[in-house]
Amino acid sequence: MSTVSSIAASGMAAATLRLQMSANKVANAASSDVDLAGEVVQQIMARVSFAANAQVMKTDARMTAALFDITV
Repeated sequence: MSTVSSIAASGMAAATLRLQMSANKVANAASSDVDLAGEVVQQIMARVSFAANAQVMKTDARMTAALFDITV
């Protein structure tokens, strides 16, 4: 795995953790004071971050494949 893909994978893991933490807060909203609007924003940010990092991984794979095509 390239450095770029490793960084993107780390970003995807962070986005997954962010989403899980927010979902846990929402699930327990009845027992605590939770800003639901803020948690929706957190979940949207996690989704966008995950998608952006996934696109970085796809682009890295395409660039690597193109490089191998050139050098072969």
